[in-house]
Formats: sequence, C-alpha cells, structure tokens
Amino acid sequence: MNQHEPPGRENLQTEGRGNSQTAQPDLFDPHKPLWKTLFTFLVPLMLSNALNSLGGTVSSVIMGRGLGESTLAAASAVFPVTFFLISLVIGLGSASSILIGQAYGGREEERLKQTVNTSLKLAFLLGVLMAAVGVLFTRQLFELIGTPPSIIHLSTDFARILFAFLPIQFIYINYTTFLRGTGDSKTPFYFLIISTFLNILLTPFIAFGWLGLPAMGIEGVALANIISITVALCLLLFYLKRKNHVLALDGSFFASMKMDGQIVKLLIKIGLPTSIQMVFVSLSSVAVIFLINAYGEKATAAYGAVIQVITYVQLPALSLGMAAGIFGSQLIGANKVKRLKELLFSAVTLNYIIGVTLVSTVYLFSGFILSWFLVEPSTLATAKKILFIVLWSYMIFGHGSILSGMMRSSGTVFWPTLIGIVSIWGVQVPFAYFLSHQVGLTGIWIAYPISFLFNVAVQYLYYRYFWRTKQHQSFFAKPSSQE
Repeated sequence: MNQHEPPGRENLQTEGRGNSQTAQPDLFDPHKPLWKTLFTFLVPLMLSNALNSLGGTVSSVIMGRGLGESTLAAASAVFPVTFFLISLVIGLGSASSILIGQAYGGREEERLKQTVNTSLKLAFLLGVLMAAVGVLFTRQLFELIGTPPSIIHLSTDFARILFAFLPIQFIYINYTTFLRGTGDSKTPFYFLIISTFLNILLTPFIAFGWLGLPAMGIEGVALANIISITVALCLLLFYLKRKNHVLALDGSFFASMKMDGQIVKLLIKIGLPTSIQMVFVSLSSVAVIFLINAYGEKATAAYGAVIQVITYVQLPALSLGMAAGIFGSQLIGANKVKRLKELLFSAVTLNYIIGVTLVSTVYLFSGFILSWFLVEPSTLATAKKILFIVLWSYMIFGHGSILSGMMRSSGTVFWPTLIGIVSIWGVQVPFAYFLSHQVGLTGIWIAYPISFLFNVAVQYLYYRYFWRTKQHQSFFAKPSSQE
C-alpha cells in the first residue's frame, strides 16, 4: 500500500468493480495527462445531460407545434418555479458528490456508504416537503410571477403533476450524482437512454391520445416525463443491487429514517450555501420570466425556444464544472493536490474548444433550429435575435463554473456562492430591469453576458489570491504529507 493512502483504500478496489473504477488509474497516475481522463469522463456526462434535455426538447416540440404555442408558453412559465422548488436538493446533491468523491479517492468505503444512505433519506424528506408546497400552492405561485391569464390554467395543470412526483425525481437526481462522484459517468448515461427513450415514446401517445388512450394534452407531457424517470430509477436500483455495487441500497435504508449526524452536518455546511445560490438563481429566473411576461405570450414562447437551445449549448460548461468538482474532490481525497492546477487548465481549455464549436454551429443554423419549436414568423425572429445576443456568453459561464467547481471540491463554498449571488442579483437582474426599460425585450438578455463576465473575473481573483494558497485535505482523512 502507498504510504499516503489511508487504511481501507484497497477495499474499494475489489468491491463493486465496474464502470465506477475506470477513471481511477489515469486520475491518480502522474504520468497520464489529466485532459484525457477528463475528456473520457466528460463525453458520457455530456451525452447524459443531452439525453436528459432531449426528452424536454421533444416535449417542447410537441407542445409548440402540436398543442400550440400557448402550451409551450405555459410550460416555459413552469420551469423557473420547478427549479426554485428543487434548488435545495441540488445543493445537497452537490455536497454529497464532494463527500463521496473524497471518500472514494481515499478508499473510505464505510464513509461512502454512510454518505449515500444519509443523502438519500434527506433528499426524500425534502422532496416530500417540496411536493406538498408545490401541489398546495400551484396557482398562487404562477399568479405571483405574473403568468399571463391566458395560459395560467395550463401552467397549473402541468406543474401539479411534476410537483407531486418530486420525491422520486430527487432520489433519481441524487443517485446519478453519487455514481458520478465515484468517477462513473457511463452508468447514469445508460439509464438515461432508457428514461429518454420512454419519454419520447410515451409523450405523443399520452398527449394526443393515440391507440385509444385519453388525450391528456399538456398534462400528458408531464405524466410521460414522470413515468420515464420512475421506470429508470427502479431499473437502476435493481442493477446496482444485482451487481453488488458499493453504492447499492442496503437494508439499513429501509429499516429506519435515522441519519448519520456528522454527515448531515457536512451536507448542510457544504450544501446549504450552494442551495442558497440555487435559490437565488431560480429567483432570478423567476424575475426574468416576470420581465419577459410583461411583453406578452409571444415573448414568453420565444423565451421557451431560446432556453431549449441554451440547454444544449451550456452542457459542456455545466459538465466541466461538475467534472472539476468531482475529480478535484477525488484528488484531494487521494492526497494528490498538486494535480489540481493541471485539472483546472485542462477543464478550461476543453470548455473553450468545445464551446466555440457548438456556438458557431448553432449560429450557422439558428433559423432552422428555432423553427423546430416555433412557427409564427414574428416569434421566430424575436427568438433568433435573442439567441445571437446571449449564446456566445455561455463559454464565459463555463469558465466561471469550472473555477467554482474546483474550489467547491475542497469544501470551499461560501465565497464562490457569494460571488455567484452578487453576479446574479447585483449585476444580472438590475441590468435586466434597467436595460429592458431602455432598449426593450433584448435588454433583458444583454444582462446575461454582463453578469457572466463579472462572475468569472471575481471568481478567478478569489481562486488566484486566496484559494490556491491554502492547504486542502479530505474531510475523512487524517493529516498526512501531500504529494
């Protein structure tokens, strides 16, 4: 055993061997370039995120072209509210990935299992709470954000079904996060193929009432999404149990709702600032949709189409930010912190190479792509103009996400969170409000690149002059010399 490896490290090398082990040798081998390991992990992660978005895209196409632009506008109004309700569990999922990454890198098997058990229970309880709030106060939430009266009944019908199934969605989100925390981006990808295929298959049947089924319209779109997630989750749990995977649920999960107090404290300490940031992000989305709603139904429909395109273009940014956090936590857990600088450089380089390729392609075919969602010429023209204003800036967004993910891998969350909140509520929202009154609808979107540029500049300053000078160590490991 390497003298720097904590006791128990060899346990995880022999148990649960599968996809989760493939990234380990390259990550810890100082002679292997990190960008290759990062790219190998990134491809299935990006494909997973793309598949996750594909079901939503198909749903949007069906709503925009099959059920009408009013239906698409109604669903678009739901997204910021749903994001608000799941913000807390996203933060806790981020925290659990850091703890799992460090435990996995340090081969602390018992700590890894305890983290999984506690995180799932906490996520389920939060899901029940969020579902209750969402279902009971659905219409009030949409009235609060100024949803146009012509579509508020559709938004309410769509949202109630999504809200009711939040506990299941939270469990599924957390499990894919756990797997990625161990360096396994392939298994979540395989089960997302199942989920996406089911969603695409079921949506038109339930929405339009094919083969004698009742035509449920927008409610059918929501129901198809929930069914596909539930089936994929059940199959994933069965697969992990069958493989005797280290992340499989054990009997203690079902025996009681008791949780590990130390892990709960760490999850709250690391995850709460991230959750708070996600709440502020979601509230900013609510503020933006409130400003956009004031321009009418067509502006809201254009927003929905642009968001669908952005969802795909920002995949490298989000994936690389996640990868930086996962690999950073594993390197810290394995006590190999000297490779963090190489990890950052590799992630940022990949961000701009992939970003330039994607953005250029979308700009070239923007009219064709947006026509998948919209048919009315004036709405299509508005969406195209918005896309050209904002899309390029998601490469800057990616740079900031990578810096933030890197710092969060060590448990440093307060300052990256504060910088993120200030860039949103101190820059983006005020500029969106001000510019909307100066130049109209496009002014709302100009605020995005301004905010992203501010965020990446301040994140880098904190990283360069504060975070990089600190000593970073796993929460679970005993003090030892760093390689």
